[in-house]
Amino acid sequence: MRKILLVLSVTFLISGVSYAQDQEETKNVRELGHTNQNKFKQMYDEFATPNMYRTGSGAPGPAYYQQQADYKMDIELDDKNKKLTGKETITYTNNSPDDLEFLWVQLDQNVRAKDSKSPLIESNRVEPATTPQDFLKKYMSEPFDGGFNVTAVKDNNGNPLTYTINRTMMRVEMPKNLASGEKFVFSIDWWYNINNHVDARGRSGYEEFEEGNRAYVIAQFYPRMAVYNDVEGWQNHQFWGRGEFALPFGDFEVNITVPADHVLDGTGVLVNRKEVYSKDMMNRYEKAKKSYNKPVVIVTQKEAEAKETTFSNEKKTWKLKAENVRDFGFATSRRFIWDMMAVKIGGKDVMAVSMYPKEGNPLWEDWSTKVVASTLKSYSRMTFDYPYHKAISVHAKNQGMEYPMICWNYGRPDSDGNYSDRVKYGMMSVIIHEVGHNFFPMIVNSDERQWTWMDEGLNTFVQYVAEQDFGEWYPKALGSDKKYPSRRGPAHKIIPYMSGNQNFLSPIMSQSNNIHQFGSNAYSKPATGLNILRETVMGRDLFDYSFRTYAQRWMFKHPTPEDFFRTMEDASAVDLDWFWRGWFYTTDYTDLGVKEVKKYVVTKEPNKKVKDYVASRGATVEDLGPLVFMVKDGTDEYESMKSNGNIISDAKSLKEYLMDNFSIEERKQVKNPKFFYEITFEKPGGLVMPLIVEYTYEDGSTETITYPAQIWRKNDHQVKRAIASEKVISKIVVDPKKETADIDTSNNSWPKTKRIGKFKQFKNRVKGQ
Repeated sequence: MRKILLVLSVTFLISGVSYAQDQEETKNVRELGHTNQNKFKQMYDEFATPNMYRTGSGAPGPAYYQQQADYKMDIELDDKNKKLTGKETITYTNNSPDDLEFLWVQLDQNVRAKDSKSPLIESNRVEPATTPQDFLKKYMSEPFDGGFNVTAVKDNNGNPLTYTINRTMMRVEMPKNLASGEKFVFSIDWWYNINNHVDARGRSGYEEFEEGNRAYVIAQFYPRMAVYNDVEGWQNHQFWGRGEFALPFGDFEVNITVPADHVLDGTGVLVNRKEVYSKDMMNRYEKAKKSYNKPVVIVTQKEAEAKETTFSNEKKTWKLKAENVRDFGFATSRRFIWDMMAVKIGGKDVMAVSMYPKEGNPLWEDWSTKVVASTLKSYSRMTFDYPYHKAISVHAKNQGMEYPMICWNYGRPDSDGNYSDRVKYGMMSVIIHEVGHNFFPMIVNSDERQWTWMDEGLNTFVQYVAEQDFGEWYPKALGSDKKYPSRRGPAHKIIPYMSGNQNFLSPIMSQSNNIHQFGSNAYSKPATGLNILRETVMGRDLFDYSFRTYAQRWMFKHPTPEDFFRTMEDASAVDLDWFWRGWFYTTDYTDLGVKEVKKYVVTKEPNKKVKDYVASRGATVEDLGPLVFMVKDGTDEYESMKSNGNIISDAKSLKEYLMDNFSIEERKQVKNPKFFYEITFEKPGGLVMPLIVEYTYEDGSTETITYPAQIWRKNDHQVKRAIASEKVISKIVVDPKKETADIDTSNNSWPKTKRIGKFKQFKNRVKGQ
């Protein structure tokens, strides 16, 4: 019993010394108390309560439901007057447990109506100098006469229905409430003037060429059902122009009538191919279905050029049918060149397709379809096998936008057909990104109107993976580059944004219209965060498994942010609440560093602090039994002990000094440390991150240790690590490979590295140093 009490006394006394030292060093101020602000607390306050619709694991619950909206449409393009006319019949199925009093329909084209409020929400100013074209648009032009003209809304029997249009939303009144499990069929007749998307920067519209021809990329072209779900009921937020779309899944039958000399493709299976294809086109198509390495041209450049000056007055109807898609888009022009090739995805053939005017060549004929095929393989590896039968890349100047099975992409050589690496990689990256949107959000169907990052951020992350894959699969595309020059993904690329003025930063978890620096916030930062999780925090195996689990749980469903966060933890057994809170809910930044390095040696007697503290407790050092004492190297006390022979400075002497107090089992485990360090790491930044430390030894060897992020759980400002080493540590570097987006590396090294000024750097370059 006396031995136990003695051990307890030793523990109490020695821990008391450490506590007193910590108190002296940190000089904490006593406060009345505070709420739990620990960076590692669980996110119960931020997350919605799990329920029968959405579980705590992040998976859909047993009562999960989603509505269905099926469309039958007849569409006609008036090429001469740049006008689109349509009649659609919607079959809406109420799968919710609720009775619905009315239906909400989205009228996205109304953002271009003359009386649109969207231009009025942006601040603008008088510029001291501007181009004549911009001056004309800003001060002297009549607004475009856009927006839907709804000419009829009727029930299935042809009876008029009452409806109310509130800007970009239309409320349709039904004769009676729509009970759970019931369907309601109604029709809408409409038309609108098509905008020039090159001049007006639209997601949809036409580009006009010199000879008067146009290339149309058409989307948001029909009144579309809004989402009704368990989270908020009707998602009927207005479309202001930035926050994109929330849409239910459904089946589409769409007949599109265009000039007879046009070629057209869009969402869905072309069900009347033999009616609209020429014999040559059919033969080439059959060949393309068996070509896995090289695109086959369906419509040649020569054939497209031959139609540039012959405007047909005849019409042709293209019939497309799609199942289980959330939207519909199409592209049409007499100027399109068209090529295709097959790609194997999960044991089935998918057609990779490109449509482009001659202005896209030679860049597009060389690379577009190959990039589509590569993208489908990469995304399928990271998520699920691509379920549709085709993916189309359409060339549209200054445009990048996505719809199920089809997307518009920029990247145009100059008039002589020359292009820079910047244009080439820009084209490749936008194709990868927009084709990738087939997965997020066209299949994993998040709410873009509110959470831009859930489609753009996740997609930009997989885009980075796909870009690196493309560089490996098509090394000739890189030329002299050794690696695909991705613009977003690696941690160090986000530093300029995260170190910027806090007045112009928004948390990722901000509604789409309220975001500062849209591209960095909604694309780059979430993509970088996921890359940090994959490469640094979780590791690729755990991350990839969890990411696939999320994608497969929520394919063809409507996930929320919590569903993603919870699934990533559920499938990995990695607690990531600290990461979600810091990276997604705040604008904090990473700043880690080495604050201080102290070197210690073992002594035969205690230092003064230990003696004084033990004496203040009415004891003597001798009362404490055998202890190992240490003193800081380089101090006066160290010099005094050294002169008195109380310093043990070599490993052999230390082992002999301690051996009598070791058990036989302990003696077997003894190594030979000779140098002892206490290293203080600091965290001036608000973000928690793993502490990655590279130790360089006197003999030139190195060792990298990653301390988990949880090392900061009890002290958010600084932590200490005691190191026993057989070799002298000559250098310490925090985050040596720039994995954590550390915005200030001036404190990352010990000894501190001297910063060379920009002028000095320039002089050194001139001298060849």
